Amino acid sequence: MVGIKPTDLPPTAAVKFFGAGTAACFADLVTFPLDTAKVRLQIQGESGTAPGSAVLKYRGVFGTITTMVRTEGARSLYNGLVAGLQRQMSFASVRIGLYDSMKQFYTRGSENASIVTRLLAGCTTGAMAVAFAQPTDVVKVRFQAQVRHTDGGKRYNGTMDAYRTIARDEGVRGLWKGCMPNITRNAIVNCAELVTYDIIKDLILKYDLMTDNLPCHFTAAFGAGFCTTIVASPVDVVKTRFMNSSAGQYGSALNCALMMLTKEGPAAFYKGFMPSFLRLGSWNIVMFVSYEQIKRCMTRMQHSWESPF
Repeated sequence: MVGIKPTDLPPTAAVKFFGAGTAACFADLVTFPLDTAKVRLQIQGESGTAPGSAVLKYRGVFGTITTMVRTEGARSLYNGLVAGLQRQMSFASVRIGLYDSMKQFYTRGSENASIVTRLLAGCTTGAMAVAFAQPTDVVKVRFQAQVRHTDGGKRYNGTMDAYRTIARDEGVRGLWKGCMPNITRNAIVNCAELVTYDIIKDLILKYDLMTDNLPCHFTAAFGAGFCTTIVASPVDVVKTRFMNSSAGQYGSALNCALMMLTKEGPAAFYKGFMPSFLRLGSWNIVMFVSYEQIKRCMTRMQHSWESPF
């Protein structure tokens, strides 16, 4: 990212790659209940025939969390955590960790990247990450969406069982279900998230509003989370619905979006907006603050190993 002083040691690509995955896993641990609540709110009503025809089980962010704890236990808030951490370690390492390298690739080594170059780098790493880590995202969403039945039965008995069951029942392609809407979503998310963070942080440092430290990272991350939620929420809802759907329920992601529009109205595309914002805002803050500190710590450690005296 921007803001490295001349006296600072620039982090290597390997440090950024590993640091991004580690920071994203830490952010997921902190914010996962909000993400689960978001998924439950987004899929609510997908079996209804008309707007308002179905009884709403979940109401609001904290109402959803309270209902889940009361009916399914507190552990239900962390359904799919293993797949979520697998996803972040592979997914965030690519889309965030390789962002600076991709910027330099497009600018041919120059540090002066235009907004277009940053957007292009964000789209590229976002698409690469989805192509690589899509199965982990499908399993995570399935776990978060599953509700424990009255007889104690569950859709999947574990993370590996979910991978095997999806591959057996839906084919290997089932693990890449929703890949195209997810690529679209993450191209948007990466552009809104990384580019917004990059630009806000750059402007803060350029006009000496803050130093390159915790308050600066916090402010830039919060702004990035808000912009990302506004832009990406409609695609995120379609992605969640399509990835959680049974075989043959929707013909395509576009068909899913059209059915949502006709049956539930335009507001359906912003279902779960508040948990999305709470989650993305808090996730961005935890992730970017952790990422900046991990990069600095790992760079210092690497330098001390290479020059012990």
